[in-house]
Amino acid sequence: MQRTDDLMDAVENLQPEELDPSLADGYYVFYEREVPFELRVSEAAEMPQEVGALEAIRVKILLKGEQQQPDALRVELTSETNLFFHYVHELTEASFHDLQEGQKLMVEFSEYSSVLLRMLNNCIKEPHTHLAVFIMHDSGEARLDFIQNMEYKFVELLSCRFGQSSEEEIRSQITYRYNVVKSRLALMQARLADVNALVKIKNPSLLLQLQRTPARSPYTKRILG
Repeated sequence: MQRTDDLMDAVENLQPEELDPSLADGYYVFYEREVPFELRVSEAAEMPQEVGALEAIRVKILLKGEQQQPDALRVELTSETNLFFHYVHELTEASFHDLQEGQKLMVEFSEYSSVLLRMLNNCIKEPHTHLAVFIMHDSGEARLDFIQNMEYKFVELLSCRFGQSSEEEIRSQITYRYNVVKSRLALMQARLADVNALVKIKNPSLLLQLQRTPARSPYTKRILG
């Protein structure tokens, strides 16, 4: 399947991770997972919603410098259901001191990324007791609250301030994600074409049968048995 091999080489040579705007200025990915967030909206002069919509948000923690002693940290939030959803939380060791003093944190900046990682993983593993509540304001500012349900009360563990990205940043992120998906689609289409060609040579009647049979999703298979 020479064509598939050639296309795979071409896609690999693109190295989309190098084109990822998140990696500009020397940042690298420390953590990236989808985490269940409760999204709440707070309009001007109004209290935020008491209950928000639950959605899987992709969280990317990026570091600059040595992992054990980073120079800067950046957290990006994106959504697969809303391409224009993009919020950022950025800190350096100097700006971390304000957060540290304001929330009486007992950790240093070098440990902050690991604290975030642990809290995010807790929200994935124990969603009924560890909550990530994201409150968005119409000004573009937002706040992420990590809350633990202690049965008899809710305890706020950490609060992080976020800002909505600029239109230019959002546009570059959408362009990058589109190009990655487009490259993967081209690769899958080439693989399918090569499989079709091989089956056509080895067993033409099987190919006709496959082409006549509509694709069935896992959900359809469960219903039909």
